[in-house]
Amino acid sequence: MLEKLKHIAAQLKAEFEFYRRLQQHPETPMLAKALLWFAIGYVLMPFDLIPDFLPVIGQLDDLVIVPILLYYALKLTPADVIAACRIVPTP
Repeated sequence: MLEKLKHIAAQLKAEFEFYRRLQQHPETPMLAKALLWFAIGYVLMPFDLIPDFLPVIGQLDDLVIVPILLYYALKLTPADVIAACRIVPTP
């Protein structure tokens, strides 16, 4: 169980690093960069479009809106830029 959690944490860290590289890449379109910033802002902002105190739907908005923003940011970004950002640099 602990190994599985470590694997999930490593994958999550790799995804965050990918989105950071994508945000900083000079060929990433400005709209895609804006959508990435909106996704980060939505996760961090203290209020939601649908308040969390509403059962089920209050938590679901976070699980729906952020992936949609990330999806469209990736759709707007050229495939070669995504591939370049997915490559893990060697230390």
